Amino acid sequence: MNKTSLQKAGKTFSKTISNTHAHVRSALHSGGSFSISEQMLFAKRLSFLVGASVPLLESFHMLKEQARSSRLSKMYELIIRDISNGQTLSSSLKKFGTSFGVFTINIIRVGESSGTLSQNLLYLAEELKKRHLLRKKIVSALVYPIIITVATLLIAGLLTVYIFPKIMPIFTSLRVELPWTTRALLAISFFLKSYGIWVISGIFVAGIGTVIAKRTLPLFRFLLDRFVLSLPLTGAVARAYNMSNYSRTLGILLKSGLPLSEALRVSAETIENRAYRKAARDVAEKSLAGKQLTDLLKKHEGYFPHMLHHMVGIGERTGNLSGSLLYLSDFYESEVDEMTRNLSSAIEPVLMIVMGLFVGFVAVSVITPIYEITQSLQK
Repeated sequence: MNKTSLQKAGKTFSKTISNTHAHVRSALHSGGSFSISEQMLFAKRLSFLVGASVPLLESFHMLKEQARSSRLSKMYELIIRDISNGQTLSSSLKKFGTSFGVFTINIIRVGESSGTLSQNLLYLAEELKKRHLLRKKIVSALVYPIIITVATLLIAGLLTVYIFPKIMPIFTSLRVELPWTTRALLAISFFLKSYGIWVISGIFVAGIGTVIAKRTLPLFRFLLDRFVLSLPLTGAVARAYNMSNYSRTLGILLKSGLPLSEALRVSAETIENRAYRKAARDVAEKSLAGKQLTDLLKKHEGYFPHMLHHMVGIGERTGNLSGSLLYLSDFYESEVDEMTRNLSSAIEPVLMIVMGLFVGFVAVSVITPIYEITQSLQK
């Protein structure tokens, strides 16, 4: 085999290996992003190993051996290969699509460039842990109202569709004029029995359509996120949650050594709520012109409250902007904690009244005709 043939074979082999890596990364990407708890565990373990002066390559070999799934094992294998070829950890992590967020990658990148990778990974683990706890608090606060609502609707549906129609022939056989509540419930019962399957199918299709539109249509997602912020009770929780995450992310990025304009850009991309993200992106873009952060935040006062402007202004004047932002994140986190504790107790009375009226309407519709029939028989 001549030299030209060897070169062609080598290029073909390299291209095949590159395509194989791309397919593997694509498979990892299609599997979805890592959960916050998985990223937190990854950052904590890697921080411990790097802090113990274990070389980065050896650290990933150890992580690969401890991987509990083939997906993690394949990912670590590709990272090991990239690091062996001289790539940085942050540039390798960029190749895994949504597995690692922009915040994680930039924290690691700054740690690599400043020689504080172990410390930055520890910051990352703590931040992810706080985000995980905040999300759990919000979800747990909404579980009880959802269970009560579903249970009440099921009971009312059972009464309306199955039990009420069985006693209705008794009322009609006596030829007694039925009250309007009973006639209304009869109409609802007839409608549900005739078109109930279509109603359920419509709700199911609407739910799937909403999920698809939320993932594929940016404008729909933006409007939905803005609608969530306008809700009476959950809107306040959503605002405090987004402010806590934004303040902490920006504070940690600045503390780790990232320039303000870059930190603002990364912080904007980590915000889940699209309405907040649009406002934060506008702040990040205009910060490139050299304007003060306080003035930029004031232009979006609907999203960034007065307290944030005030504390950021103090941080800019004292040269401790990261400290002010981290203080704000703790403040908003305590607000979220208090709101979620009070959310169930705030929703419960309203929910009980609405559900009581609904079940009461069904009960009155059934009992009233029985009472009128009894009265007519006594006469």
